[in-house]
Amino acid sequence: MVSFACLLTVHDLMNKDIIEEFQGSALDIPKSTGGTKKLYLESYGCQMNFSDSEIVASILSKDGFDTTQDPKEADVVLLNTCSIRENAEIRVRNKLKQFNKVKKDKPELVVGVLGCMAERLKIQLLDEEKLVDIVAGPDAYRDLPNLIEEVNDGRKAVNVLLSREETYEDISPVRLDSNGISAFISIMRGCDNMCSFCVVPFTRGRERSRSPESIIKEVESLVSSSYKEVTLLGQNVDSYRWNMTKKGEIIDPNKPSLDFADLMEMVALVSPEIRVRFSTSHPKDLTKKVAVTMAKHENICNYIHLPVQSGNTELLSKMNRNYSREWYLDRISMIKETIPDVGLSTDMISGFCSETEEQHKESMSLMEDVKFHFAYMFKYSERPKTLAERKYEDDVPEKVKAKRLQEIIALQSTHSLYQNTKMLGKKYKVLIEGTSKRSKEELYGRTTQNVVVIFGKEKYKKGDYVITEIESCTAGTLRGKALGYA
Repeated sequence: MVSFACLLTVHDLMNKDIIEEFQGSALDIPKSTGGTKKLYLESYGCQMNFSDSEIVASILSKDGFDTTQDPKEADVVLLNTCSIRENAEIRVRNKLKQFNKVKKDKPELVVGVLGCMAERLKIQLLDEEKLVDIVAGPDAYRDLPNLIEEVNDGRKAVNVLLSREETYEDISPVRLDSNGISAFISIMRGCDNMCSFCVVPFTRGRERSRSPESIIKEVESLVSSSYKEVTLLGQNVDSYRWNMTKKGEIIDPNKPSLDFADLMEMVALVSPEIRVRFSTSHPKDLTKKVAVTMAKHENICNYIHLPVQSGNTELLSKMNRNYSREWYLDRISMIKETIPDVGLSTDMISGFCSETEEQHKESMSLMEDVKFHFAYMFKYSERPKTLAERKYEDDVPEKVKAKRLQEIIALQSTHSLYQNTKMLGKKYKVLIEGTSKRSKEELYGRTTQNVVVIFGKEKYKKGDYVITEIESCTAGTLRGKALGYA
């Protein structure tokens, strides 16, 4: 599964405060742990990568490292990378070249690549391109202190072994954001869905779930630290299972068994003050039980990201998505019937192998049928080792891909505006996440449907729940008036 934060949405296009697609983000500095060494972390791509970076910071903090936002004062620079598109890898390479220039004046600087790009390219980054000192895959972060020591001893260091067991559930992440309100919790790793266009199963390995006890413990810790929102993360969260097989058979009858709906309910019951979100879902695994659980608990947000990728059944089969257009639309109908005020978003690929103009129009017509609140849209980018690369020809011209993508973006823009216009005059509970970048006199937060609302600061502050009445909107943002505490 493609994790949704990797991609570009209409919401992003309309809101200049959102970071450009795939742009690297230097993570904020937490309180100093008294470390004598400095670590500069930069993350690219999906939310899983940002969550992993918090695990990396925790592991290295125990080895004497504090994080810094200034690479000039860093002893170690690590880039946590994405391989979902070629463009993402190009950006990382360009950044590595910049750090290599720094190394000329500071030869003791250690530069490493983590994550999916490290797993995909392995020693090529060390031996052929000579861009880095360390290459560490997603399951090798515990080994980073040893890898750094190897470099300090004059050797290049690599560990790209994938694991069937590693979940880092015993690692307490160093929260690197400056928000202090919202946090990511990784509930599982890897992916067993061999979508023909996707490299994730090759870079992150097979699915494995964290124990529910470790997840609840992390939620409780966040609640005690005054966090107000958690997002449960996985390449496919709906595949979460504990003490049960994929077919739902209980492994050990003497132990509790859970599916994703069960886990989500457990998280929601930790505190009514903690909002619960999740990402990402695979349509074939999102059950009625999940939707019913969402409708049952007020603090589980009424928002589902349900990637479709294409509106044509033949292309969906070539993508190995394991559902048809009709099946997907039935799933949408079930969700809307169970959660009437649900916010829906999706992924859409333009120009997949041999896509015809008619098939492209079917994607557009599916978008018309559903009218998503927003979408993550991109041109097909062939990735090495995937089934599509081995089996199909990437034969849609780039100009055609780009033209179709622009048509998809334009259509989604009208749908986003349509959905936001429907919210005018209505009242919504909003969790305040911070001050608007455009005005210190305005705050912003999100509705349960994941739509951003901007309103006057008045007496309110970050972390408050407020009731807002929506007064105006664009395709990307709502503007409203705070009526009081929720």
